[in-house]
Amino acid sequence: MGVSGTGKSTTARLLADRLGRPMIEGDDLHPLANVEAMRAGRALTDDDRGPWLRAIRDAMSAAGGSTVVTCSSLRRSYRDVLRTAHGRVRFVHLVVPPEELQRRLVARTGHFMPATLLASQLATLEPLADDEDGVDVAVAGPPDAIADDALRLLRDEPGSPAE
Repeated sequence: MGVSGTGKSTTARLLADRLGRPMIEGDDLHPLANVEAMRAGRALTDDDRGPWLRAIRDAMSAAGGSTVVTCSSLRRSYRDVLRTAHGRVRFVHLVVPPEELQRRLVARTGHFMPATLLASQLATLEPLADDEDGVDVAVAGPPDAIADDALRLLRDEPGSPAE
């Protein structure tokens, strides 16, 4: 989880490979209207995000086992929707300084999310609460090191061995 530009897709691919699990790319499940809105520089509303979050949840349940999923999951209420999927749902919050996020988004090509929406995402973001099943991972270093950190933190969380 995290705002655009944190490296969710890259990290998720690495985690899925290391865990031998399938990956669901949440961006692929956005309704066309959401993609067009973001391309036009309009921030999504809760009503816009609802069908998308339910589609991700349904894909998670349909996978029939542990999966690695990319999703911004900016608010607790959004994470609550995902938690209704079958099985245990854990979150890895990728944390990147805003200046680095801006640099990444400006440099990124071929994605529908413009850098102009970063401030809106940062304002919407609700970090994981203590009672949520997940970990915060500071994004520093190469992608392999970030995936390693995520797995280590998940395994080190009391009562929460990574599968």
